[in-house]
Amino acid sequence: MRREASILHLDLDAAFASIEQRDKPSLRGRPVVVGGIAGRGVVATASYEARTFGVRSAMPMSEARRRLPAGAAYLTPRFEAYRRTSQIVMELLRQVSPLVEQVSIDEAFVDLAAGGHDCSVPAMTELARGIKARIAVATGGVTGSVGIGTSKLVAKIASDLDKPDGLTVVGPGDELTVLHPLPVTKLWGVGPATAERLRQAGIRTIGELAARELVDLLAWFGQAHGNGLYRLARADDDRALVAERDTKSVSAEETFGTDVADRARLERELDLLADRVAKRLQAAGLSGRTVTVKARYFDFTTITRSATRDQPTDEPRAVVETARRLLADIDVTGGLRLLGVGVSALSEFAQDTLFPIGTPPVSADAVRADVAGADPVVADVAADPPDAEWRTGQDVRHDAHGPGWVWGAGLGRVTVRFEGPRTPPGPVRTFKAGDPALHRAPPPDWA
Repeated sequence: MRREASILHLDLDAAFASIEQRDKPSLRGRPVVVGGIAGRGVVATASYEARTFGVRSAMPMSEARRRLPAGAAYLTPRFEAYRRTSQIVMELLRQVSPLVEQVSIDEAFVDLAAGGHDCSVPAMTELARGIKARIAVATGGVTGSVGIGTSKLVAKIASDLDKPDGLTVVGPGDELTVLHPLPVTKLWGVGPATAERLRQAGIRTIGELAARELVDLLAWFGQAHGNGLYRLARADDDRALVAERDTKSVSAEETFGTDVADRARLERELDLLADRVAKRLQAAGLSGRTVTVKARYFDFTTITRSATRDQPTDEPRAVVETARRLLADIDVTGGLRLLGVGVSALSEFAQDTLFPIGTPPVSADAVRADVAGADPVVADVAADPPDAEWRTGQDVRHDAHGPGWVWGAGLGRVTVRFEGPRTPPGPVRTFKAGDPALHRAPPPDWA
């Protein structure tokens, strides 16, 4: 813990949903949910309008639909749009200090002392107001909540105290006054199981946790976890900021609406996932030696199969071929609810055979995917065949009507709302799904 409040934590407010509302003016002020919108999909982000109905991240999308009124919007993620906004925000933070620890696509710590700033509470408050204002202008209105404190723990908790678009500075000496009334779930490492064990002991607030003896926590949680809780409850956090985080793996997975036992279909899905992972490796300038296939059954039993190559690769055909061999070793007769592909043991160079063999790379733009340990990396949008899947929320362009986004699709039709971040709410028109005049498009320019 530092002697001055010089660590800033920024958390963009409902980032994915806010970016969707920025780019889609007809959704402003309405409940917006981003995530897997079909079958067993889950909520990635909910706008604050949706949160008033109890919708939250990681909630099943089916539950979100039950809670929200008519007129709510359910959109699939547009990671390229989110990544572009994130890059602008992170660059602004790096102009404030050379030491920025990006935690995720919408969250970062900043060492303000490393930037040579006056670290008094009034100066920090004024600096944070300026940072927030510049972010809102540069991102087209996306806001962030800021916390500043003497440690990463205090700064992160402070940023969550006044959301959305909030600012809280916790001066040196005020840490315990702020922390102790808060629920224990605000602390790192206090998940549902730990919170329940503490509740059974009559501990609900951080202050009540701080009043317990270390020997109690060690008995309940063991040496490492018990010591960690004891220290954090006393605002004892001396972790340094880490400017660069190593990407440990790149992965993609798909949860099916109904369990899939057809091996041919699973192989097609696997090809899409493996190709998507390889393209993300290429976009990030990485390659990897270990390919892993993950399979989850109806009862949530999850198994993995891995193979390690002699040399790292970012070649799509090599990843596809290895993943197919691994899938062949997995029993799918009872059906799979989830299939995933990952590449790990990463490095910044690739060495492959001059003429790799295997199935040709395929487009994977329709597959929902995520990157483990790194920001999502999405390749430029490529041309799609006329019968490609249209996903609700995706960016499109019509030869006659211009740019817009998919409002809905099904039964061979696709409905598009033609509007953008700098237009008023636009008209809605429906086309055949194979209309040659309708194309996928990159995210709109909000500047």
